[in-house]
Amino acid sequence: MATTTTQSTIATSQAELDALLADLLPRQGRWDAEGYLWLTDQTNRLVEFTDGYIEVLPMPTDKHQAILKFFFLAFHAFVQPRGVVQFSPLRVQVRPGAFREPGLVLLHDARGPRRENRYWLGADLVLEVVSPDKPARDLTEKRGDYARAGIPEYWIVDPQVETIIVLRLDHGLYVEHGVFGRGTPATSALLPGFAVAADGIFDAD
Repeated sequence: MATTTTQSTIATSQAELDALLADLLPRQGRWDAEGYLWLTDQTNRLVEFTDGYIEVLPMPTDKHQAILKFFFLAFHAFVQPRGVVQFSPLRVQVRPGAFREPGLVLLHDARGPRRENRYWLGADLVLEVVSPDKPARDLTEKRGDYARAGIPEYWIVDPQVETIIVLRLDHGLYVEHGVFGRGTPATSALLPGFAVAADGIFDAD
C-alpha cells in the first residue's frame, strides 16, 4: 500500500515574519538603552546607540584588525599588571543615552568601578581606526562624544592617509598632543614613556 508523506507547511512567510518583527521593534529615534543592550546581546555586529537611534557599523577589514592587534599588544604590555586594555566589540557608555564601541579601550585601574562586565562606564584612553565609509564618525562625532565623557586621551588612526592623531583633554575639549606619520614615533600624553613606531602600525599584518 502506498503511503503519502505530508509535509507540514508554515503559514507565515518570511516577508510576513519580517513585517511582524519590524512592528515589534522600536522605530529609529525611539530606542532606549535597555533595548539597545538587548539588541547587541543578540548579535555579533558592531552597533552603537545615541539618543534613541541605532547605528550599525561596517564589518572590520583584515587591515583594520591588524592595526588594532598591534596597538592592543603595545598598550597591554605597557599598562600591565595594574591596567587593562580591551578591544571591540565592547560597549562603553559615554553618557546616559549614548553607547559607543571603540576599537580599543584602556583603564589605568583594572579593578576600578568603571569596568563593569556588561559594558564599561567610560575609559582613560580610547582608540579608533577611521572607517572609510564615514570618516566623520571617528574624526568629528566620536571626538565630541569622548570629550563630553571626560575620556582623557583619544587616538585616531587613519590608514588611508597614514596618520595618527593623539588628542588630550584640556578643560573639557580635545587639543592635539601630536599628529604622527611614517618615520615618527607616536607618543602619549597620558602614558609617559609610551611610544610606537608609525611605520610598524601601518605595515602591521
